[in-house]
Amino acid sequence: MIDHILPGEPPIPLVLRRSGRARRISLRIPQLDGRVTLTMPNGVRDKEALEFAASKASWIRDHLSAREDDVMVRHGAVLPIEGKMCRIVAASTKRVTMHPEEVAVPEDSAGSRLQSWLRTLARERLATAADQYAGALGQSYARITLRDTRSRWGSCSSQRALMFSWRLILAPPEVLRYVAAHEVAHLAEMNHSPAFWANVGHLYGAYAPARRWLRENGAGLHRYRF
Repeated sequence: MIDHILPGEPPIPLVLRRSGRARRISLRIPQLDGRVTLTMPNGVRDKEALEFAASKASWIRDHLSAREDDVMVRHGAVLPIEGKMCRIVAASTKRVTMHPEEVAVPEDSAGSRLQSWLRTLARERLATAADQYAGALGQSYARITLRDTRSRWGSCSSQRALMFSWRLILAPPEVLRYVAAHEVAHLAEMNHSPAFWANVGHLYGAYAPARRWLRENGAGLHRYRF
């Protein structure tokens, strides 16, 4: 919900948020959606907070202009699948099929059809990796769930349930496998202790490049709108 429009060129929609924990006025612009959130302590008036935002208008516009545009997933669009850029083309059959540098999708509801296919592929890849790593660690998991999460790429619950973002199928395979190893390692260590990271290294190997890739490029995987 947009609470205020900061005038100028272009106008900037603002979401105003009050927080009892905030000690000062702050601005946040996530790369995931580019929504500008203005957070203020409870005792601060809206007018003061909006004046602060107006003083930062140039900074806000610089950040918004640096953010890559969203990509609507439809025929002719290009998106990564397992780290390789593929153009979406019309399929001659009713099935989604992969070709070198292309993915063929039926004419009707291209975005939803491709998303369903990608989720199935993600589950196959993640289940294979999780089974391998759990076996190597001598652990078992209860189930795998796929979601379209924004705050995390995976999780492991105290009930030994693994959750992953299906968008990992857009990343290079080594990145998907790193996240699988990371969450499986939590089956033995429900923390981020040295013992936990030792298990990740034992299962996956040198994980720093894959971890760095996610930090630098992960937000971009949410640009694709299905």
